[in-house]
Amino acid sequence: MDTPVFPAPRDTAPWDMKRPSSGRQRVRRALPWLGWGVLLALVAWGLWPKPILVETGVAARSALTVRVSEEGKTRVRNRYVVAAPVAGIMRRVTLKPGDATDAGKTVLTTIEPVAAPLLDPRARAQAEAVVSMHEASRRKAAESLVAVKSALEMAVADRDRMRSVRQPGTLSESDRDRMESEASIKAAEMRAAEFALQVIDYELAQARAVLARPDAVSPNNLVELRAPVNGRVLKVMQESETIVTPGSAILEIGDPADIEIEAEILSRDAVAIAPGSSVEIDQWGGETSLKARVRRVEPAAFTKISALGVEEQRVIVLSDLLETPPTAKPLGDRYRVEVRVAVWHSDGVLVVPAGALFREGNTWKTFIYQNGRARLSSLEVGHGDGRLTEVLAGLQAGDKVLLHPPDAVKDGSRVTERVTGSGFSG
Repeated sequence: MDTPVFPAPRDTAPWDMKRPSSGRQRVRRALPWLGWGVLLALVAWGLWPKPILVETGVAARSALTVRVSEEGKTRVRNRYVVAAPVAGIMRRVTLKPGDATDAGKTVLTTIEPVAAPLLDPRARAQAEAVVSMHEASRRKAAESLVAVKSALEMAVADRDRMRSVRQPGTLSESDRDRMESEASIKAAEMRAAEFALQVIDYELAQARAVLARPDAVSPNNLVELRAPVNGRVLKVMQESETIVTPGSAILEIGDPADIEIEAEILSRDAVAIAPGSSVEIDQWGGETSLKARVRRVEPAAFTKISALGVEEQRVIVLSDLLETPPTAKPLGDRYRVEVRVAVWHSDGVLVVPAGALFREGNTWKTFIYQNGRARLSSLEVGHGDGRLTEVLAGLQAGDKVLLHPPDAVKDGSRVTERVTGSGFSG
């Protein structure tokens, strides 16, 4: 039987045989825990709420003007429609829109009047009888004039003899008054007889004109239409040669340099507009606004259908340009512009950008930027022009407010400011 072999005895216990770990082994063991720690930190940092990026504006004191904006158009202040005075054949109009006209000199067109129609035998007999009647009436009026003239000469002679008598008691006062009155009466009868003879002459000329049939194309019978004013042709209604009737519109004349601004304002806005209100004209083709003043607010409104099919009551408001710069000289008739009429103005009111306000129920509110936090505040507002709004209570000058705050912003939310270059911005 073999004898078992045992290991040689050691001087230390087995648990004391374990060698101490080196630094590298400790690092290797700590790496997994370190990775988990970093991962947890990244997750925590990613889930931690970040400040919301917002734009801010500043409440400040400034002048505020509330304006009513509406599309408008220019129009020539005084326009003249030239119409045909007689019936006839109108010759072709050679003028074009924009051509200059000189009052009383520029011939616009020529009209050949329609020749008088021929009279049938019965109508001619009647016309000749009327002429004979007026000729007889004229002879009668002439004889009456001769008789009245003789009576006047007699009355004047008696009055002169009466005036030559100087001895008192020769003529009574009643005789003197009668002679003076008779002379005055005869003089009045003389003037009446002369007027009656003139009336008969006019009636006789009218009766003879019925029988006359002048040549329509004779030079003396052509009717020339001349320009009534200095200006330019705005529109030609009838250019080609045609037959016209009295009152037919031919062309329109005006002075494009003398223009006014016409705007159709809603009646609810027009009640706040008064003559003399300041007006700014924009979108006319230049870079700067044109200054104007309201001259007239027409008292009667009219119904107009909007683009959405809604009936609106509108009022015409007329404005005059205060000055016309050289760049605005090309403005003509019926050019489109944008009219902004001032209806309210105040200096030194507290205003904020309109984008900072929103409603909750019937209350206006805004977010105030304070130390990186958004604080909800209720406001009392006044007038506004669409860009700025007057603040009556709830803010102080210098307060920063959030512009167009996103839905994620709540009272107390952490926010960070983004600087912009717009007016009244922080």
